[in-house]
Amino acid sequence: MTDVVHGVEVSDPYRWLEDGSSPETIAWAAEQNARTRTALDAIPSRPRLHARLTELFRAGTSGAPRIEGGRLFSLDRWGEYDQAVLCVRPLDGPGAGDATVVIDPAVLLGDATGAIDWFHPSRDGQLVAYGTSASGDERSTLRIIDTRTGEHLPDAIPHTRAASVGWLPDASAFAYTRYSTGGDYDRHVFWHVLGTPWTEDTVLFDDLPDSTAWPDVSVSRDGRLAVVHVELGWSRVDVHVIDVASRQRQTIIEGVEAVTWLTVDERRNRLVGSTTLDADRGRVIAVALDDLEWTTLIEESDSVIDGVSVARDSLLVSTTKRAVSALDRYASDGTHVGPIELPEQGSLAGVATSREADLAVFAFTGFARPSSLFRWTPDAVTPWSDLPGRPDPAAYSVEQRSYPSTDGTEIAMFIVSRSDDDGSGTRRTILYGYGGFAITMSPAYNPIIAAFVEGGGRYAVACIRGGAEEGEAWHRAGMREHKQQVFDDFHAAGDWLVANAVTTREQLAIRGGSNGGLLVGAAITQRPDLCRAAICAVPLLDMIRYHHFLIAKLWIPEYGDPDIPEEFEWLYAYSPYHHVVEGTCYPATLIETGEEDSRVDPAHARKFAARLQAATACGDEHPILVRIESKAGHGQGKPASRQADEAADVLAFLDWQLAP
Repeated sequence: MTDVVHGVEVSDPYRWLEDGSSPETIAWAAEQNARTRTALDAIPSRPRLHARLTELFRAGTSGAPRIEGGRLFSLDRWGEYDQAVLCVRPLDGPGAGDATVVIDPAVLLGDATGAIDWFHPSRDGQLVAYGTSASGDERSTLRIIDTRTGEHLPDAIPHTRAASVGWLPDASAFAYTRYSTGGDYDRHVFWHVLGTPWTEDTVLFDDLPDSTAWPDVSVSRDGRLAVVHVELGWSRVDVHVIDVASRQRQTIIEGVEAVTWLTVDERRNRLVGSTTLDADRGRVIAVALDDLEWTTLIEESDSVIDGVSVARDSLLVSTTKRAVSALDRYASDGTHVGPIELPEQGSLAGVATSREADLAVFAFTGFARPSSLFRWTPDAVTPWSDLPGRPDPAAYSVEQRSYPSTDGTEIAMFIVSRSDDDGSGTRRTILYGYGGFAITMSPAYNPIIAAFVEGGGRYAVACIRGGAEEGEAWHRAGMREHKQQVFDDFHAAGDWLVANAVTTREQLAIRGGSNGGLLVGAAITQRPDLCRAAICAVPLLDMIRYHHFLIAKLWIPEYGDPDIPEEFEWLYAYSPYHHVVEGTCYPATLIETGEEDSRVDPAHARKFAARLQAATACGDEHPILVRIESKAGHGQGKPASRQADEAADVLAFLDWQLAP
């Protein structure tokens, strides 16, 4: 099939694979899965890898901390829990730190793939609004549980994917986000009174710049104000404040390419938070509620501001510098009090503060540390979650290096290896990258890294442009018409690893998922000589038709619009599906997707796989395999056991394909 787009003939020979429900596509997928299983199940190392990965995925994790009503809420997983469960812990007094399970989604839904997508406790901690979904679908329904009795309230609200919820102090009502038409766009803010039908909920905010804008809502602790952040892409966030009683609205910032996040500081009658306006790495600001005057509390520095959390008398500011997290305490006027000690080189994965005391709980992770909770007071930082199964961090070594990209820009790169690796000689190496949506590639626990490194390999993470490792300018340098620079940064990382004898071409694999799957697809088609093998997961690969599927119009600010001639040129210049060349020897490639993916349509993976299989000149030696998982989505909410299955396939494939 060939389309003429802006006068250009665009070939699309596998358009028929876009229809995931057609008998032809279903049969194709079944045959691909059968072929893949035959190949991977025959690899001798797979059973051993699966056993170890199962242990590593079962390691206890705690994350997403929230403090309300003198208690800590978090999502934890350990032992026989195949999914994260919602836990609550007293912050003080008898039993402080001891976890009680409030919701086990697998039991609640009677489905092993059931997962908690999001949750928001009421101010007194007695009620929790939350969403669940199954099969990785992420399309959730808002429900409310009473933590005292374990009973659910009759309120149930559909179409609340990734909802934000702002409770009144007495838990009688809340503001929340819902898709007004039940589709993938037109997300509005509504007001719900407990015990009333959701169909009667009033609109609190629906003044969107366009249907793809993404509003988020919170409500001040006194119930007086609602703060609405409206995201348009990943480089602009508008902020509005609404008086809950009168519904009158004041605009804090609108129509400006800047990212601003604010919360109400009731004690000081102000908003406080961070902005990239006139500060690419961010600055901390206060906005007086009486006159909306902005004041800079903390000037921009060489660290990137990730978040500002308000405690009773302190501001806790989380930052990254070259993708490594730091946490600092400031007085309410912005005076620096001092750094808060973190366990090691790693990443903050959430900071929850109390407004009644100078107290916080933060989640922290590293390459060898599953996400764990720590309790902070001005006197000490103490471990707050002690879940079993954590690997020994002394078994791993993490080094941060720099390498030059094609334009001479220095790019940071983490290299994880076994602690007894003295750096001599080349080894099997996986190069990972993402490069988009202002996402920073900070150290984070991943059982694939742990298992691969334990086996003697090296794992490299490149902090390429498109992320936020060096601030918003770093992000913009890898979006829209600059996207090719992201790919060039990644290619340069692979070349540097080979040139510096970390690995060889035959020992090198590349890996990425989602936007990182696009990165891998571009590397396969632009630099088939770069590596021996590739793992391309839940990828975005047809950049000419991407905006026709699911929620993909949300990504137009990041990538560009194929319907605009100039932007079509950017996208067509690198679209991996359209740059597969007949007769090229491509790397051995494992392409992964989930049938229920509601973010990136699995059509991308199907079409690219078919085209790559048909074109490659060395398919017997460098196989192109497709792994299409049923009852699975983009990756969120996947049970630990199924994550271990997938990871075992990935590492077995690389064990088979990479030179020793």
